[in-house]
Amino acid sequence: MSDSRPIGVFDSGVGGLTVLREIRHQMPAEALIYVADLEHFPYGPRSQSQVRGLALDIIGTLAAMDTKLVVIACNTATAAALNAARERFDIPVVGVIAPGAQAAAAGTRNGRVAVLSTEGTRASGEYVHAIREANPGIAVLSEVAADLVEIVEDGDAGTPRAEAALRPVLERIFDWRADTLVLGCTHYPLLRPTLARLIGTRRLRVVDSADTTAARVKRIVAVNRIGADAAPAPDSESLAMRTELLVTAAPARFRTSAALIFDEPLPEPRTVRPVRQVIRVASGS
Repeated sequence: MSDSRPIGVFDSGVGGLTVLREIRHQMPAEALIYVADLEHFPYGPRSQSQVRGLALDIIGTLAAMDTKLVVIACNTATAAALNAARERFDIPVVGVIAPGAQAAAAGTRNGRVAVLSTEGTRASGEYVHAIREANPGIAVLSEVAADLVEIVEDGDAGTPRAEAALRPVLERIFDWRADTLVLGCTHYPLLRPTLARLIGTRRLRVVDSADTTAARVKRIVAVNRIGADAAPAPDSESLAMRTELLVTAAPARFRTSAALIFDEPLPEPRTVRPVRQVIRVASGS
């Protein structure tokens, strides 16, 4: 059976576009809605309860738009809200922590995995729990690099500014002898070229949540038989027509940052009312 309803994806900014891009690559027939909550960007420094409320509001908005599945394309929001969202909503809700954690646990050879995340994600302990649930024998090093999310949002992922933020963190990871690094924020896959330069010839496998999460979404869609009909050749125009971009603030900023991630035409972002107001009306809360 064919299900043409869209898949919803959201983040506080442009980082979740890395997940959106990978879903489009792996599932070109699917219609997609992306919400960037720039009114409340960034989520990382906010409390768990505040992030949980913001995330549940956005998921409620996407559910009201008749999405068939929602991806929390933000590690901080996944840690804060995934379990609550699964209890509250009837549609499948997918987070980005478990897919990356499981890939890291399966890929490490020496049992030493480093996680680079925001302070909010590190404070939640969710990556440590997820990795050790996959393999209790793995040691986990949790690291935070200041301003990385802002660096990516500013379009500086490939600049000396990014290198300066990453270099001391990587040195600690090398000294700890990790053989696997999890990029525990959906902004961080955009830093992979810079990471590759800094890692050089040293053996450090990098795992990001974009491809692993997209693969998880693809499996869930297949198992539940909610996939769309096969799409025509994925030219830029047809891909753009099947994607809707929504922002809660700063559409010009979003447009500029999104252009750095995609090398193809995207639709103009549409500004929506503050998410909390939209959802509280829709959910009756």
